[in-house]
Amino acid sequence: MSSDLRYPIGEFTAAETISPADRSYWIDQLRALPGQVREAIQNLNDEQLNTPYRPGGWNVRQVVHHLADSHMNALLRIKLALTEEEPVIKPYEETLWAELPDSLLPPPEVSLKILDGIHARMVLLFKNFKESDWQRTYVHPVNGKTRLDRHLGLYTWHGRHHLAHITSLSRRMDW
Repeated sequence: MSSDLRYPIGEFTAAETISPADRSYWIDQLRALPGQVREAIQNLNDEQLNTPYRPGGWNVRQVVHHLADSHMNALLRIKLALTEEEPVIKPYEETLWAELPDSLLPPPEVSLKILDGIHARMVLLFKNFKESDWQRTYVHPVNGKTRLDRHLGLYTWHGRHHLAHITSLSRRMDW
């Protein structure tokens, strides 16, 4: 664990060569994430859910809703890459999305249900990839070309990254 509140597990890095063992490990982590987030917030009250994980950062509620928003986009990027040749994906303004009423108001369970379904579908897709599917790509207008094996690693990291925001805040606040 890093002492950097913004990146408690460090920034994402992936080797150029990603092994089948790496992919299997990441898929298992992806499968587990919704339950881990649910467990991390299960005893938090509204005041705690509305506490930012760091000064100037999102609150716990926004983090959970952001995970659903982001991982919905992740699933769509997988499907686009599997069905089109190097599709250019559309980024979204995650900071602005986090300020919308559906990120500020509802209970986290609304987005946890979404995460349950999205992660079940992503795991199903990844478990049924042919070896060549891992090399398929999409193009992000800013970040460039991304292979689906790296995409898996990125979104696995992303989930763990935000889970660590919640769990490290809970430890610091002694919740």
